[in-house]
Amino acid sequence: MDHLERRRTLQGGILNNPPSQPRVLLTGASGYVGGRLLPRLERRGLRVRCLARRPQFLAPRVGPGTEIVEGDVLRPETLARALSEVHTAYYLIHSMGSSSREGFERQDRIAAENFGRAAREAGVERIVYLGGLGREDEDLSAHLRSRHEVGRVLRDAGVNVIEFRASIVIGSGSLSFEMIRSLVDRLPVMVTPKWVRIVAQPIAIEDLLDYLELALDSEAQESRIYEIGGSDRVSYAELMGEYARHRGLRRLMIPVPVLTPRLSSLWLGLVTPLYARVGRKLIDSISHETVVHDDRALRDFPVEPVGVREAITRSLDQEDRQIAETRWSDAVSSSGDRAGVLGTFGGVRHGRRLVDSRYKEVAVPPDQAFEPVRRIGGQTGWYAYDLLWRLRGFVDLLFGGVGVRRGRPSPESLRVGDTVDWWRVEALEPDRRLLLKAEMKVPGRAWLEFEVSPERDGSRIQQTAIFDPSGLLGLIYWYGIYPLHAVVFRGMLRGIARTAEKSAV
Repeated sequence: MDHLERRRTLQGGILNNPPSQPRVLLTGASGYVGGRLLPRLERRGLRVRCLARRPQFLAPRVGPGTEIVEGDVLRPETLARALSEVHTAYYLIHSMGSSSREGFERQDRIAAENFGRAAREAGVERIVYLGGLGREDEDLSAHLRSRHEVGRVLRDAGVNVIEFRASIVIGSGSLSFEMIRSLVDRLPVMVTPKWVRIVAQPIAIEDLLDYLELALDSEAQESRIYEIGGSDRVSYAELMGEYARHRGLRRLMIPVPVLTPRLSSLWLGLVTPLYARVGRKLIDSISHETVVHDDRALRDFPVEPVGVREAITRSLDQEDRQIAETRWSDAVSSSGDRAGVLGTFGGVRHGRRLVDSRYKEVAVPPDQAFEPVRRIGGQTGWYAYDLLWRLRGFVDLLFGGVGVRRGRPSPESLRVGDTVDWWRVEALEPDRRLLLKAEMKVPGRAWLEFEVSPERDGSRIQQTAIFDPSGLLGLIYWYGIYPLHAVVFRGMLRGIARTAEKSAV
């Protein structure tokens, strides 16, 4: 049975579970792993409860049957209610990103002591904990040492603990994976310190979630530690190279033996500021091999982990699907026709993509508001700055692109697959949505989407430009043309709105 068939079998079985399932407590539901585990637990028909410091932040993400309890593992008085009548508790909490003067190790220790004690007093039968790989007999980094200590503290509390120890998690949003691909995307030439040659055993996020979910059904009567990983052992340099191949990027790595973890973390903070706070802690951990030495997990669980290439392919494909399914009219929180999802220069990031969205409200029904969208391009033009559009098409033609010479098959109607100048119709929902994919020469992939939704006094026309940059050149291209892009796209949206309202007169 291949991986997809096994996953379908697993999901098919759990969907049939009766609603009288034991209660499960999930901590860290707003985090990367917890947020992806939550819908799996909900699909099982389990009675899921989430512990959250800010319930209002988590509330929009949970299903109708999921309970949220306000609490904090550093405030033990809040844990009794959360753990009441709980059979299994998932402990997916760590303080690595904390800026507390007390230090993340001490915070993690106190949190685990509080949680373990409260779980024992509440009669919890099992704790499932996710830690990190690393040999106990090595001089581990503070991060890995803390991960192991948390597992030990939870076991010492007297509750059955299933501890999974993992290396890099490959998936869109995983901190270590995002750090690696951010470096690859931005640096054509990398001066690579010794740590990039350290070997790891990355695991796909789907395989990790399989292990966590299957722990609910484990028949183990005592605490166990499982080392889990994918089917490949690779260095960080090899992982960077594999990601670069997936993205079609050429990257030169120049190894040097002198870049210390401290200098590496400062370098990381300059190149990828998002990871500056945790960069040093991550790089300290990379000083040690994180590979599986005990394969008992493969014997005890029906999981067949995939290799690095398949894991990266899945991650990028899943990201594509998520972007394709996103309704920008729901996701955007800007007002009026301001440029940018949050009014920021260049839009905002969704995964590796840059998204720039704006909208206009018009006093006409959705079918009339969609009319100018349906006729866009070709002889109709782009409703503003048509000379600039033709100039851009001429430049594209000079570089071997399609230019604007293709026009469109019909000035009145569109179908999926039709050309619209240098765009192609990728999705079309009559009177509601048009998604165009660019076929011009750009350092990356680009889409232009229009959505029309009903409003109380008419309709809202949402315009969204999405760009998936190819390396540093793609980022330079996007931010370099953004001032002009913002003017042209804002003018286009206003022109569409004016045309829609004139047609109703």
